[in-house]
Amino acid sequence: MRAFLLVCLLAVPAVVLADKVSEDPMERRMLDIARDLRCAVCQNQPVSESNAPLAQDMRAIIRDQLKTGKSPDEIKRYFVDRYGDYVLMKPATRGFGAIVWIGPVLLFVIIGIGGLVFLRRRLRTSLPAPVALSAEDRKRIDRARREDGGA
Repeated sequence: MRAFLLVCLLAVPAVVLADKVSEDPMERRMLDIARDLRCAVCQNQPVSESNAPLAQDMRAIIRDQLKTGKSPDEIKRYFVDRYGDYVLMKPATRGFGAIVWIGPVLLFVIIGIGGLVFLRRRLRTSLPAPVALSAEDRKRIDRARREDGGA
């Protein structure tokens, strides 16, 4: 118990005297841009989270371009010109990128229409009328029920 109290007493000054963590605004801007770019080596991982050498190089390029005063859109355009629309985490809604956005909705509509057509055809076909039991079959059923206890 004394050891616990001693640890607590020693931890309090460390917390009180600790410096505030400061963040470099240039690093924050770089990470914001890198979050919107896909690592060309990794599968569906943003440049901001990837540890691949290419992602590290891409972050360095972003830093350099930010230092030269380029806007985030200009930096993203630089990478799109170099790697194509694939490098964007959110593809453009024009050209080939429109297929990515419209495709799933279109596929869902086509499947829904196909399902409705299938169900309508299925409901239209009627089942054949049941065949009437013969007198002999009716007697066998009655006999089986009596032997079963009238259930």
